[in-house]
Amino acid sequence: MSRVGKHPVSIPQGVTVEVAGQTVTAKGKLGTLKLAVGEDVTATVKDGKVVVTPKVEHKRARMQWGTARALINNMVAGVSNGFSVGLEISGVGYRAAVQGKTLNLQLGFSHDVNFPIPDDIKIVCEKPTSILVSGPNRQRVGEVAAKIRAFRKPEPYRGKGIKYATETIRRKEGKKK
Repeated sequence: MSRVGKHPVSIPQGVTVEVAGQTVTAKGKLGTLKLAVGEDVTATVKDGKVVVTPKVEHKRARMQWGTARALINNMVAGVSNGFSVGLEISGVGYRAAVQGKTLNLQLGFSHDVNFPIPDDIKIVCEKPTSILVSGPNRQRVGEVAAKIRAFRKPEPYRGKGIKYATETIRRKEGKKK
């Protein structure tokens, strides 16, 4: 029995959730998100809550039950509040700036790295060494943040690179004479 799937997803004020067949659509102040739930589960809206139930008692249906409920919960939270991931840049001469629809990164390479900002994602640089990636879709926000981090991952000896704001880098000791 799924412990996550048992709990219904409450719908906050300003968010509408519609179920048409196997497609769940959530509309809110930050946009519209759609999700195609699997064939093993059904989603219904009852009393201002989204209830996910398995069609049959198979192992796969129980797995999909919790997954579908978690994805619907992320959709509802995303269109109402949104998600954000903070990135920090450390290193001499390393900096970032948003120029129109591109993120310009200076990361110690011989050239600047220009990252095109997707339409469904908002990127803000409060300081030249901090980047905030935000949007309604949790998966897309994490994916874009991971792509930006992959340009220059933090290294353990000097700590230079791009890291998540919540991440701690385990520092290593260098060579000794």
